[in-house]
Amino acid sequence: MNNLNTLFQSFRLADIFDILIVAFITYQLLLLIREVRANRIVLGFAVLFLVSVLATQFHLLTLDWLLSSLGPFLLIAFVVIFQPDLRRLISQIGRGGLWGGVFQGDAVLFKTISASMQSLVKSRRGAIIVVERQDNLQSIIDSGTKLEAEATVELLVTLFVPHSPLHDGAVVIRNGKIAAAGCILPLSQNPNLSKSYGTRHRAAVGMTEETDALAVVVSEENHTISFAMAGKMTPEIDAETLEEMLTLYGTKVD
Repeated sequence: MNNLNTLFQSFRLADIFDILIVAFITYQLLLLIREVRANRIVLGFAVLFLVSVLATQFHLLTLDWLLSSLGPFLLIAFVVIFQPDLRRLISQIGRGGLWGGVFQGDAVLFKTISASMQSLVKSRRGAIIVVERQDNLQSIIDSGTKLEAEATVELLVTLFVPHSPLHDGAVVIRNGKIAAAGCILPLSQNPNLSKSYGTRHRAAVGMTEETDALAVVVSEENHTISFAMAGKMTPEIDAETLEEMLTLYGTKVD
C-alpha cells in the first residue's frame, strides 16, 4: 500500500501525456503492421528481438554478441523495407494528417466508402472504387462519366446497381468527391495473381501498379471486400479494417 501511495504521489501530469503519446504511436504502428504483406516481415523482426532478449537474460554470450552486432544492420533493413510506409506516416504527422485529417473530411470519406462497401456486400453486388492520391488520374476520369458529386453511401451504392449504365466501371474519388463513374482501368498482367481474381480485382491491382492510387473491390461472386495498394491485394477484409487502411494510407503524400 505504501508503494502505491508513493507511486500516485510521484505521478505527474506530464506522465499522462507521455503514456498517451506512446499509446497513440503504438496504435499507428499496429495499423501499419496489419497490412497482410508486412506481417511475415514484422514477425521475423519480432522473433529476432525475442531471441536477443533471451540471449541477454540467459547469458548466451556468443548469440548475444552476434545479434548485437547485427542490430544496426537490422535497423537499416527495417527502414529500407518499410520506407514507403514510414515516409507516408511521417508525412501525415508533419501535416497533422494523423490528428487533423483523420478527424475532418478524410475521416468522413473513409467511413462513407467503408459503409458503402459493407452495404454492397450485403446486397451481393460487385463494385470497384479508386481513391486518387498524389498521381493525377485525369486520363482514367476522362474514360468514364464525370459527376463531380458529393460522396454519399446512397450514391455510391446506387452507382453499382446491376444493369445500370455505370455499374461495370470504376468510381474514381478525387479530393473527397466522386469525380467520375464507369471508368475503365488498366488490367494487371501479373502472372502470379490468384486465378480466383476476376476482372475487377485485376483492374484494381493494375491501377495500383501504375499509380499510387488506392483501390477497393467488392467481389460479386464471393461477397468479400479487398484492398489494393502498390500492386498488392489484401483480400477478404471487413469494413472496419478497410476504414483503418484507408485512414492510414488515404491521405495524399506531398
